[in-house]
Amino acid sequence: MRLRATCKMRVTASSDCPVVAMLRPRSGEAQWMVSERYELHPWVPTSEYVDTFGNLCQRMVVPKGDMRIEVDAVMEADDVIAVAPDAEAVPVHKLASDTLQYLLQSRYCPSDKMGDRAETIVQGKMAGYAQVEAIRHWIHENITYQYSVSNASTDALQTLEAGAGVCRDFSHVGIALCRSLHIPARLVVGYLHGLDPMDMHAWFEAYVGGRWYTFDATQSRPRGGRIVVAYGRDAADVAFLSNYGPLEMREMVVSVEELARPAQPAVKS
Repeated sequence: MRLRATCKMRVTASSDCPVVAMLRPRSGEAQWMVSERYELHPWVPTSEYVDTFGNLCQRMVVPKGDMRIEVDAVMEADDVIAVAPDAEAVPVHKLASDTLQYLLQSRYCPSDKMGDRAETIVQGKMAGYAQVEAIRHWIHENITYQYSVSNASTDALQTLEAGAGVCRDFSHVGIALCRSLHIPARLVVGYLHGLDPMDMHAWFEAYVGGRWYTFDATQSRPRGGRIVVAYGRDAADVAFLSNYGPLEMREMVVSVEELARPAQPAVKS
């Protein structure tokens, strides 16, 4: 499906503020960039680099006062996500080297403290996709989606204790539980078509059967229409704005709409 995703934000800096933004999606196996517009008002010199997770990062200095940042991307995205109930777990000694970092406990995913909970949730399930799906389903059924319960410092254990949170909290729990079973798992942030209320979204991926699969504990069924912006070990790696000075978010508006593909010209025989 062809999707147009926009993100418009207005920030205010009390003095010049260095910022690293992570707002540009990239072409990949499940998505392709058709067109893109990235506007800064006022315009400031900007450079770009690729971080250790393969994300596009933009460096700039937000000048004192107000700045508007607008991203408008048209992407080809999968309208369904791959599922593989019989995909088996990959033994740790056979994992690709670049997946090993996603086995470690991290700031928001203290997987070293969640093994007993994970074993209870996946009891009787085949090691691999079936275990991850059991974790996703358990989170969906047992944690309430609720604002103002968590904050920027809430980790997966605190979310379990509260029994509520938002999409990033759901994902942190899923990631931590998977890692405790020696299944690599990573956080994904981006856009989801049809999300209600619309906002930037977070879900997680798990590495089983020799590839990454998508899992979203906020949804009752597998859903496509996703645009990935960034991957990371947890939310600390994928902030859409990392500011190194006082910076206030005044407004942020996100939209995702499906577009019709251009008609293909007839081929003359």
